[in-house]
Amino acid sequence: MTIGFIGVGHLAASMITGLIRSDHEETILLSPRGKSKELAALYGLDICTDNRELTERADIVVLAVRPVDAPSALEGLPWRKEQVVISVCAGVALSRFPAIEARLVRAMPLTATEINASPTVFYPEVDRAARLIARLGPAIALRNEDEFEVATVNAAIYGWAQDLIRQSMIWGCKQGADEKIMRQLVAQTFVAAGRMIAENNSSVEQMLKDLATPGGITELGLAILEQKGQPEAWSSACEAVLARLTPTAT
Repeated sequence: MTIGFIGVGHLAASMITGLIRSDHEETILLSPRGKSKELAALYGLDICTDNRELTERADIVVLAVRPVDAPSALEGLPWRKEQVVISVCAGVALSRFPAIEARLVRAMPLTATEINASPTVFYPEVDRAARLIARLGPAIALRNEDEFEVATVNAAIYGWAQDLIRQSMIWGCKQGADEKIMRQLVAQTFVAAGRMIAENNSSVEQMLKDLATPGGITELGLAILEQKGQPEAWSSACEAVLARLTPTAT
């Protein structure tokens, strides 16, 4: 199998690293832009002359260009009906792409694909796309494009979570704690919290109730966060991201 990348920026580079880490046997082709030369030198990959050559050679094409350039990037290329195109361009609905022979799939991977740990949503459910995405972390098929758009907000939440980790690290260091220790402790705490929710059958509400015992430190912190407007601020941020995505989805 041959996988081609049209657009080789930061996200594509993370995906390519993840694919190579997963003991890949396929050929990976790069379009002549972005980080292509760097990745070709690092991993021994082929850089195509242009997108036409890449399309002719690839079985699966990952489209990772700027959203504004996504529809035009597929125009005029020699697509085949047995091909799959996976667009990772946020906010670009399937209806905005030109009619091509290849099967179109939308996906929203995180840069954690680099370590094969990205929970990646995708739509529609196409087996070849699902199998490729699953090599980069948990592959989560969605029911429709409206649900996909809402789930895409998670890509922003991923960055916000990293910023919360950063803020917690900084606070701990200011109190005299070792930076390396705080980095590992806070990061692994977020991993543990996520795994508990993902792998425990109890409701999230019940889990939080069990943690926030009356008079305890969890209850104290949650109360202060609520007083400072955290739930409303977080919801507003999510809604703003969704609003940014939605106008370009039709």
